[in-house]
Amino acid sequence: MTVLGPDSVTWRYFGGWRGMLMGLWSGSMQNMHPKLGAAVWEHSDFFDERWQRLMRSLYPIIGVVFDQTTDTGSEVRDYHRTIKGDMPDGGRYHALDPDVFYWAHATFWYGNIRCAEIFGPPITEADKRALFAESRTWYASYGVSMRPCPDTYEDFLVYWDHMCRSVLEDHPAVRTVLDITELPPPPWISWMPVPVWRRLAAPVAHGFMWITTGLYDEPVRAMLGLTWTERDERRLRRLGRIVDRAFRLVPPRYRLHPRARDGWDRVSGRVGAGEPFIETPVRNLPPPDQQDSPVHYCPVNAARRADLPWQRT
Repeated sequence: MTVLGPDSVTWRYFGGWRGMLMGLWSGSMQNMHPKLGAAVWEHSDFFDERWQRLMRSLYPIIGVVFDQTTDTGSEVRDYHRTIKGDMPDGGRYHALDPDVFYWAHATFWYGNIRCAEIFGPPITEADKRALFAESRTWYASYGVSMRPCPDTYEDFLVYWDHMCRSVLEDHPAVRTVLDITELPPPPWISWMPVPVWRRLAAPVAHGFMWITTGLYDEPVRAMLGLTWTERDERRLRRLGRIVDRAFRLVPPRYRLHPRARDGWDRVSGRVGAGEPFIETPVRNLPPPDQQDSPVHYCPVNAARRADLPWQRT
């Protein structure tokens, strides 16, 4: 099976730190799918250890693109095998329902375009079409039915618009994702007193909610009761240009998440092809009594982490 490599457009746009600005957008858009929202609400520990779950999940998700093996895609798929249940209307859901799984994938690959349009790096129409074509290769690595995948980029835009207008729903899982004011301090600043963190978190939460509102399609804003003005749009575009200029001052390797950087290091020879993949730091692992659960990514290989003092996620 074909895998993406350093010549792909996806390697240029995915896996960078500016994608963290898309966090609330990606998580909330995923949970707006009725079945995905129900699965997260019933099964996920996301709301109990939210920072840790987010930070550790980035490693295999990014690895699906940068590990240059379909094994990582199969690994991510298999975390979802036991996630199933009943919908409020009496229907059933399963995390590996192709329509559900593809929607989550769509938010990841299409998030590249939304991020680049606002925060850079600049993206062309040709790049967008290449990203779509490569997203099919990316999705195929999961080993899930290709049936929901649109055939062309134009078909995908029709699919996306239909989902935003006619399928997505408000859900408690969406509102919980969007509310970061009650979260504890992130693991990397766990030393911070909670009252101090709460004071800092409120304006940060407001800013991220404003950015996320701007990233939403208009039908989604209307569904959630959010307003967005032309002035807001101009301010967001201005912020995006500032972010893009700031990232251009950062050395290219350090614009990347460690797992993406690891992929580039392997193809450049900086890291041997047989070396273990970079895994999440121990601080992001699930609680000890949940580490054997089949729904958790919980790597045991930490051999290279100690050698990488620059790794912070």
